[in-house]
Amino acid sequence: MPAPTSVLALFAHPDDAEFLCAGTLAHLAERGASIHIATMTAGDCGSAILPAPRITRIRRNEARRAAQLIGAPYTCLEQKDLLVLYDAPTIRKVLELVRQVNPDLVLTHSPVDYMVDHETTSRLTQSGCFAAMAPNFRTGARRPAKATRAVPHLYYAQPFGGRDIYGNEIRSRVYVDIASTYELKERMLACHESQQTWLRAQQEISRPEDPLREMAERAGALSGFRLAEGFRQHLGQGFPQGNLLGRLLGDLVRVVES
Repeated sequence: MPAPTSVLALFAHPDDAEFLCAGTLAHLAERGASIHIATMTAGDCGSAILPAPRITRIRRNEARRAAQLIGAPYTCLEQKDLLVLYDAPTIRKVLELVRQVNPDLVLTHSPVDYMVDHETTSRLTQSGCFAAMAPNFRTGARRPAKATRAVPHLYYAQPFGGRDIYGNEIRSRVYVDIASTYELKERMLACHESQQTWLRAQQEISRPEDPLREMAERAGALSGFRLAEGFRQHLGQGFPQGNLLGRLLGDLVRVVES
């Protein structure tokens, strides 16, 4: 099967996609897919030093530079950090984005994560994927996109740290070999320079590349690859059941039963 016409990576904050799925996005881009990276916020709380207007300008530019490395546009839905809410206005924003991009494949946060912004983004994305083809749901946009013709394949990325809020390990089922795209993944994350100081202050992470490598090695150990990214596919009623990532990336994908 040829690459999908469109792939949407919708995450909460700038640098989330780079941490969680940039290696997979790079593979898809190499195979001709049209990639679109979007975040709910511009990361206005991502600094202990800079005021919100300045850090958001910086983080938007960092996100654009990272996306450009794989030829992708970047969109921010203009929510605020810690205020990513499951409410009518935000659902309309997400639904309009899904209709505009009209993706075959969507990647987002795990429904269970260490941060509520991530969990809410996951839930919003699920609703956006499911309802995008319902023409009676009006988003209120000035020039609204048409309802999609199908529900896209939806995958949840392995959460940062790989554990739920109780410390229990969350294991993926679908793994992508990113050994050949890992260097590009590192370069994409390195575009987010402003976050090095914040991660050091807020989470005691002195070098973002260290947990990036640890996550890739852990996913690799669980899947038999050297370096990998892990995903779980949404297989609920009404969603596509086939493993589109596996069909698109072939031997680069391995399914591991828990």
